[in-house]
Parts: sequence; C-alpha cells; structure tokens
Amino acid sequence: MIKDFTIPQRTIMTPGPVEVHPKVLQAMSNRMLGQFDPAFLSIMEDNQELMRPLFGTEKGNTLAVNGTSRSGIEAALIGLIEPGDKILIPAYGRFAYLLSEIAERAKGDVILMEKEWDSPFDQEDIIQKIKEVEPKIVAMIHGETANGQMAPIDKVGHFCQENNIFFMVDCVATYGGVEFKMDEWGVNVAVAGTQKCVSVPTGLSLIAYDDKAKDFFMSRFQKEEGIRTENDEINDRHIQSNYLDISQIIRYWSNDKINHHTEVNALNYGLHTGLRMILEEGKEEVYARHQLNNDAIVAGIQAMGLNIFGNIDTKMNTVIPIIIPEGVNPNIVPEFLLNQFGVEIAGSFGPLIGKIWRIGNMGYSSRRENVLHVLAALEATLIHFNAPINKGEAVQAALGVYLNKVN
Repeated sequence: MIKDFTIPQRTIMTPGPVEVHPKVLQAMSNRMLGQFDPAFLSIMEDNQELMRPLFGTEKGNTLAVNGTSRSGIEAALIGLIEPGDKILIPAYGRFAYLLSEIAERAKGDVILMEKEWDSPFDQEDIIQKIKEVEPKIVAMIHGETANGQMAPIDKVGHFCQENNIFFMVDCVATYGGVEFKMDEWGVNVAVAGTQKCVSVPTGLSLIAYDDKAKDFFMSRFQKEEGIRTENDEINDRHIQSNYLDISQIIRYWSNDKINHHTEVNALNYGLHTGLRMILEEGKEEVYARHQLNNDAIVAGIQAMGLNIFGNIDTKMNTVIPIIIPEGVNPNIVPEFLLNQFGVEIAGSFGPLIGKIWRIGNMGYSSRRENVLHVLAALEATLIHFNAPINKGEAVQAALGVYLNKVN
C-alpha cells in the first residue's frame, strides 16, 4: 500500500521555483468557487489590476494563462506569428532558444543573433540587425536565468515602436524583483510567471499586452467548434493552438466571456495574495530588498575567493552565477548541500553545464536568513570537499553588507 508522503524542510535558493509565502499557501487553501461565480470573477478582475504595476504599465491589458511561464510565452508568440513572418531573436542564453523553438514550430522565419553567454547584446547591434532584416517581430529575454545576465531593452523598444515592429519580452526572471517599464520601454507584449519573484507555485503565466497587440490577436479570433453558432465566422488566420489561443483567452478574461477553459481557483487566490503583498511592501522596497540580498550573496561568494560568472555590470540581482572552482565535482556539491543542509541551488544549461552554479535570489526566498544559511552551507560544503577557498569569510562578508546598510 502506498503511504502518505512527507515534505522535507528545504531552503530553496534556485532561480525558480522559490519558497512560497505562508500567506499565499493559506490563501490557496480556501474553498472552491465556480469559474463564473461573481465572487471568483471579482478576484480575476483584481488580479488583472494587480499585475499592471509590476509590468510597469498603466494602460496595458493583462491576463493569466493556465500553465507554466512557457505557456504564456508560447501563447504570445503563436498569437503574433503567422507562417513566413520574420522574427528576430537575440540569443545570449538558454531561453532565447526557447523563443526560437516556439517561433519555428509556428512556421515563423527565425533570424537568430548569437553570442557568448557572458553578457547581453549592445542595443545598437540589435537595432542594426533590425534595419538589416526588417522583421515583423523582435522577441527578447530581459533576464536570462541560465547565466544571470540582464539585457537593456529600452532603445530596442523605442526603435520597434518607431518602425511598427512588434516587441515581445520574456521578463519571467525579473518580474517582481527588478524594475520593468513596459510602457516607457515600448514593449507590446510582456510575459512573466508566478513561480519566481511573485512567490506563488508554478501554474500561471502572466501576460501584459498593449492595444496594438490586442487588436492583432483579436484579428485572428475564431470561437472554437462546439460553442460556435451560425453567426460566428470562420477565420482563415486563426491561431494554430486551441488551448493557447490568446484571442480566446482574452475573451475569457473580458466582460464578453466565452467558455474556453476552466480557470484555476487556488492559483488565482495565491496570485492575488502574492501580488498584493508585493505592492503592500512597496515596489521600490521590494526591488531594494532583492538588490541588498544580491549584494550580500556576491560579497560572501567573493570573500570565499570564488568568482561571479559574466559581466558584473549587466548581472541581474535575482540570479547569482558562481564559477565552479577547479577540481571540484560540479554535481556533488549541490547534492551534498541538499542532503546535509536542506539547501537547494542549481547548475546551468548548454555550454555552462559543469562550469557554474546558480543561486536564486527571488521573492520569499530573498530573505536575510536564507542568504546567511546558503553561504554558510556552501562554505562548509566546499571545505568538506577540500576546495581551495578562504575559510570563515563568507558569512562575515554578507553580515558586513547588512550591518553597513543598517548603519
């Protein structure tokens, strides 16, 4: 007979998922409501409003897609791409290749800009490439979790708006932890998720989109067969996916609703609580907390004599990429941390496999006690495996950051 399970205590310091705030878990334990119950619709409407400030939009439209962050990325991209459309994707890490994969499956004509994963592109190089290939869409990653780098995007956004090009941005790793300015930067569509800085379990992807994008999405609207009536038109340009048909999802989240899917109660309860708590703490205060904890982690890592991977000037504050010291087994350290200290960190992807570890600094996991715990545990683990580090320095360096801030 299968026994009941027991969840072990963990300090989750990965770049997602992160620890869920207890108030979010409490909210998610509330009773179920019907998907069209006015009480639940009120929560959905609140969530649309609560999403906007962290996207940096006052006029943008918002909704959530049932699924992980990539569900929203895919819904946005396949809603924009029609067969043969040119889409330019600057790739400086793993997740730009996810955009490329989705765009290729949507029969887009993908133009990849590629570089080493140690830093983002110069915006002028991207603008020059846009002039050269004249794409319909430019799609970028704001914060790349694979390498901890963050791309400036404001000049690219302005150029896209001046030239009638759709600009879509994945801000999954930065939303709620780093300032994002959708309106000011000229972003047409931005996509985030719940499992990182919002501190809600994975399962909802958040999308903000301006009226230009909305008009285009809705130009491809086709109501699904089964709820279609003789008065509903067949659209030869309809979006290829049903579940991720953003035009139907827009209708589901609008006042003119259609029965497209069943919205998830518990995650919307959690989203409401997670977003509200960020806004109650204050956006600027939340961003400052992430920056402070990032600075403490970096100070501790460097005090041990370890190095941060990539361009430090473009490193985002939600991911700390650590170059694995020579002679240290890249897999045994995270395993030892988890088994002996209950601390979880992550490796990386592609060309960085076995070369860096990543510490996440996101949402409810971005707390002083977590920072001090992960540094102490990592130092003890490296000492155990005879790594050439400075002993007894990491936590003291982090404490110095915190105490200097107080003083």
